[in-house]
Amino acid sequence: MSDTSTRAASSALYRAVWRWHFIAGLLILPFVIIIAVTGGIYLFKDEINNVAYRDLRIVAPVETAALPASTLTANALEAHPGELKAYHPAPGPDRAAEVKIKGADGLKNSVFVNPYTGAVLGTLWDGGASGSPAMYVVRKLHSLEYIGWFGNRVIEAVAGWMVLLTATGIYLWWPRGKAVGTTTIKASKGRPWWRDLHAVTGIYTAAFIVFLVMTGLPWSKVWGGYFYDSAYAMGLGMPDGYWSAYPKSTVPTGDVLDRSPWIMEKLPMPESAAPAGVPAGIDQVVATVEGLGIAPGYALNVPSGETGVFTASVYPDDITQERVIHLDQYTGEVLYDAMLADLGALGWAAEWGVSIHMGQAWGLANQLVLLGACVGMIAMAVAGGMMWWKRRPVGGIGVPQIPADWRIPRTLLVMAVVVGVFFPLVGLTLIVLAAIEVTIFLSRRNRPSVA
Repeated sequence: MSDTSTRAASSALYRAVWRWHFIAGLLILPFVIIIAVTGGIYLFKDEINNVAYRDLRIVAPVETAALPASTLTANALEAHPGELKAYHPAPGPDRAAEVKIKGADGLKNSVFVNPYTGAVLGTLWDGGASGSPAMYVVRKLHSLEYIGWFGNRVIEAVAGWMVLLTATGIYLWWPRGKAVGTTTIKASKGRPWWRDLHAVTGIYTAAFIVFLVMTGLPWSKVWGGYFYDSAYAMGLGMPDGYWSAYPKSTVPTGDVLDRSPWIMEKLPMPESAAPAGVPAGIDQVVATVEGLGIAPGYALNVPSGETGVFTASVYPDDITQERVIHLDQYTGEVLYDAMLADLGALGWAAEWGVSIHMGQAWGLANQLVLLGACVGMIAMAVAGGMMWWKRRPVGGIGVPQIPADWRIPRTLLVMAVVVGVFFPLVGLTLIVLAAIEVTIFLSRRNRPSVA
């Protein structure tokens, strides 16, 4: 191929990549803003909960020991009758204990109790792992679960596209012997300023964006399902055999616990042996799990039904202390005790990734770095939107022209197949976009010319 042909093909490929980068970026722009805003807020969920619900969550520490779990749960049930579902001991000397109770209306509430006096401080609708109703809303918006399974698929597709847009953005930014690939904002106003803001922010946040996407995808249904099944099949997820000597239920662990290690969520809960006498007391179970050295901040789920089990689980900032312990409800015998070190390589990596993704692993530094990445995503989305708004023609959308060279779509097709295999929902949307592109191209080519 001659130099002229090579340059022409390279130029055409650049225009084709630019067109798809433009279209995909415009389509996912509002979702990127939603993900970044809600993700940035959720990084500080504990701090926000402690301020917003201070009267419920914070107590004055005293020198005396906390009251027994049986006393605190009894006080909570007296104030709010119902079925005891879980007990959360105070995670620190200045924190309240939390008792989760299912009322007659079927709703579960969190009752906060002073661990030193036993006084009931108040109640909130149970927000699960989010810790409050407000953070529950933020979490559901982050995953678009408010619109059901379709919302989860949309967010998964958007996440995959974010990786693809990051890669194509770097390709478009890469210097080609001209003043391209700037690392500072050089323009002072107008569309060039927005262009520089978009490019510079993108190049500095690219690695963080890809990391956030890849560590968030395990929660998705399609990609996450494939990853989970593959990790388990290869023996790199959750090892078999932990409770092989005990009967298993058909209830997944993730359906019972507010927060369980991601790689354990689909594993069935074990069952207690045949009913034999009176169930073990909650004080006895607390003494057992604390004697085993479970980290502070754990939750104790009580048995549901005659074959249910006690389950103590903790997902602390120090992910190495992550732990799940199941105990027979009658004998108090430990049926299952797993920590991070018990997981396979992919399970271990996923747990570390999730912990960092949520801003837990390295405290405030972790939170601030990821907050910066979220702000960068918002800045890029806004800058991209402003670039489009300023370049669009009156009465038009301003989409870059379809390349006339059909060799380029074939090149992109190979790229699309590779991306589609790794991100199935991105592949599906690529097929839809390609079909639209072909339809537009053919309609224009077959349109009769005007004399």
